Amino acid sequence: MSGTSKFVPHGSARAEARVLEGGRRPRRILRGTGLTLVFAVVLAAGAVTESWRDVTEGDAAPVSPRPVGAGVRESAPPHQDAVHDAEELVSRSGDRWAAAYTAREYAGLRQSLDGRYVGVGVSVRRTGADRVEIARVQPGSPAAKSGVRAGDRLVAVDGTGTEGRPVTDVVALLRGGAPGEGAPPGSRVVLGLARGSLQWEERLERARLSVETVTVTPLAAASPGAAGHSAAGVTRVRVDSFTRGTGKELRRAVEGLPPGGGILLDLRGNSGGLVAEAAEAASVFLDGGLVATYGDGDTERALYARPGGNTASPLVVLVDGGTMSAAELLAGALQDRGRAVVVGTRTFGKGSVQEPREQPDGSVAELTVGHYTTPGGRTFEEGGLLPDLEVRPGQDAQEEARTVLSGLATRS
Repeated sequence: MSGTSKFVPHGSARAEARVLEGGRRPRRILRGTGLTLVFAVVLAAGAVTESWRDVTEGDAAPVSPRPVGAGVRESAPPHQDAVHDAEELVSRSGDRWAAAYTAREYAGLRQSLDGRYVGVGVSVRRTGADRVEIARVQPGSPAAKSGVRAGDRLVAVDGTGTEGRPVTDVVALLRGGAPGEGAPPGSRVVLGLARGSLQWEERLERARLSVETVTVTPLAAASPGAAGHSAAGVTRVRVDSFTRGTGKELRRAVEGLPPGGGILLDLRGNSGGLVAEAAEAASVFLDGGLVATYGDGDTERALYARPGGNTASPLVVLVDGGTMSAAELLAGALQDRGRAVVVGTRTFGKGSVQEPREQPDGSVAELTVGHYTTPGGRTFEEGGLLPDLEVRPGQDAQEEARTVLSGLATRS
């Protein structure tokens, strides 16, 4: 696919956008002094801390853009010694968000942004005992059909123990296949599982599955009958990333909520994705109007929300240092438009637009072509977005958000 032109038409939140924002996959060629090595490692590690939560096989996309020169090895055959065109272009660019992909890696990234992956349909997390646990089982997946349940301990994958391993390493084992590619549908994997005193092995076939990026969780009242909480209660709607279809998925989720209830839109750890999906997500809560503008060379472009969104339900947006790119764009739009109160910590600060450019050898370079501006004229590159209520260390961000939501419900 040629990446020499922009894919977000002016004024269209519904357009099939293919502007790839570096935030979707943090494992990028990062340049400049603004990112410390420690933070880069945290991003690459994925959902290891509380704010990053569970890791799904689809979260760890089969993509691994390489730093310049990383593909050159002493033992490589002569025809593989040359750095591919995208790496050469990125190395000369001085662009901190630039990324280089082989044709196969870029195809994997596109598949990830399309919301598809090959796996058995589980999310995993690390417990306090340094064990790996099944956090969620996707309905209809191979894991669900075999009887795997949330809460089961994942002891091993194809005979490799999981104890002490980073969660993202475990996900890579589940996905299988060569690094950067993943195993094909129909390939087999053996899970070593435990439930209480019972231990067993489950032999599963990987299948092509769709990523579920929106999760709805009803929350019990902080104190039953507390003033400010409506009878409909509070619902947390978590958006993990913006892949194709996320906007529609979010709309269905919000339209299915009880009327009058408060909404916690949880964007913590959301590393971005497709710009048009973020604009479509804004449409869920806005009645038309501006979402963001961005520069594309000498041209200023705009993203607009569609009319008819839910403007009645009290809304609080949760953010943290892992909220990046398209997720920052959404939070900034809802904040500037006065639709939501933003609670949490300062966001990551990735407010630039990357354009994919296919090279003669088939490799793809993503280079920065502009920066986003919120409806209020703010940019969030490097500095991030500052929440309306900043949560201090030791405070429970979700409980603070619910307190704010109570106040909004009282006024509404």
